[in-house]
Order: sequence, then C-alpha cells, then structure tokens
Amino acid sequence: MPRASTRPVVLLAVFTAVIIVVLTAGYAYAQRGGGFFGAARGEQGDPPEFPPDLFPDSNVNACHLLYTSVRAEANGAGWRTDYPWGERHLLMRFSELTKTRVSWLSEGVPHAWLVRLTDDALFRCSYVMASDVGTIGLTPEEAAGLRAYLEKGGFLWVDDFWGEAAWTQWSRELAKALPPSEFPIEDVPFTDAIFHTMFEVEAVPQVPSIRFWRATGGATSERGAESAQARLRAVRDTRGRIVAVMTHNTDISDSFEREGEDPQFFYQFSPNGYAIGINILLYHLTH
Repeated sequence: MPRASTRPVVLLAVFTAVIIVVLTAGYAYAQRGGGFFGAARGEQGDPPEFPPDLFPDSNVNACHLLYTSVRAEANGAGWRTDYPWGERHLLMRFSELTKTRVSWLSEGVPHAWLVRLTDDALFRCSYVMASDVGTIGLTPEEAAGLRAYLEKGGFLWVDDFWGEAAWTQWSRELAKALPPSEFPIEDVPFTDAIFHTMFEVEAVPQVPSIRFWRATGGATSERGAESAQARLRAVRDTRGRIVAVMTHNTDISDSFEREGEDPQFFYQFSPNGYAIGINILLYHLTH
C-alpha cells in the first residue's frame, strides 16, 4: 500500500485533530445511512446546497460540479459521487490543521455548493471538485465556462475515476476546454511543490470506495490490473502553475467522506488521503 511520509509534528496534528473528532462524535456520520436517494440528492441522501446570489462571506469554500453523465461506470453515481461530505470533511480538517478561514453552512459544517459550469456562481468558488468524471459530457457552453474559470484563477480537482475507458472519456471532454496542444496533461513528478506544501508525500495513495473495499476483503484496485497504479496528473497554465489536478485510479474523496464509518478504513486510508488533499488545497491557495 503506498504511504505518504509526513513530518512528525504534522503527523501528530493529523491524528490528534482527526481521530479525536471521529471518536468523540461516536461515528455520528455513519448514522446518516448510505445508498442512492434520488436524482436531487447527494450520494448519501443529503439535499444539494445550491449557491445563493450573494455568498455569505469571502472565506474558502468548496464547490462540487453538477454535470450530465453520457455514459455509465460500474459502481459510479455520476455527479452525486462523494457529494457533499467529501468536500465538507476535507474543509473541516483543513480549517483545523491550517489557519485558513473556511465558509460555514452551520457550526462545524462547511459550505459545499453545487454548481454548473454555466453558473455565474462558479467564479466565486475557491475550487471545484468533481468525481466519476469518466461519465461526464460537456456542452460547448460548459467547456467555455470551465476555461474562463481556470483562466481567471480558479482550480479544478477531479477524482474517483478508474481505468482506461474513464480516462479516455474525461480527457476527451477536458480537451473541449483545454486543448492538449496548449494545455497538455502531465504526470506530476514527486519533486513538484504540490507534494511538499505541508506534508512530504512520496506516493499517490490508492483509495478504493469503502463498498468495494468491504466486498473484496480489502482490495484497492477497482479495475484490477488495469487500474493498479494510482496517478496524479495535472494541467498547467502558461506560467507553469497547476490549475487542474486529476487523481486517477483512486478515490481520494472516500478517505474524507467515509472517515467515520469504519475505524480500519480510516486508519488505512484517511491519513494519507488527507495528506495529499491538504497539500493540493494549500498549493492552490498559495500559487
């Protein structure tokens, strides 16, 4: 299992902040229940949080991409995948482990706005997250919106898509916004700053969905040999700054979303998942 090495003080902070919260909450998140609850709700049945005309503050928020699926992936849930607790838990831990001010929906629950690429609210999103993007289809208007958002300083992170068919679909749709002749996709080397902003990350962790992990007795590669290697790929702007990251053959968001459901899953995946997640957010906010 790939592991992320961390500075001892920071590693202690991760375990102190995350484990204490999980234990004292009595695994309250697990009480929410699982499953698919209909087209208007997130993966765990939570109602969507649509952005208002005027955001409540200028603090760091999370936005989750609402998109149309044009194909299906095994065990996928389209835009609903990992929404909203993947984003909410990441921002909760981000606020605990850094001095960053985040935007709160209620006490202890950050905002996770659900946005389309054609929404004006997109340009008030600190970053945009999307999962299961191997099913995505972008209209010309959506592709133009994505490019405009990234050119104006936005940041995109796509996660939880597995295998070559999903990669082909995603990269073809991304090319509508960012032609590879101008914005090639690259494998990010471990010497890059994104792996060292707070944690020293030496490998991209392969995190399976908790359902797959349980059903297979602990396997991590959801497409077998085809998805055996987890990768972090990226697109840079003309100044060399990463503006979009793609965690392929891994479900980093499940290490956030499902942190309180199973202690073994938490210990095996969440510390390494948070290490790379917090690094990515800090990189975006400081570059």
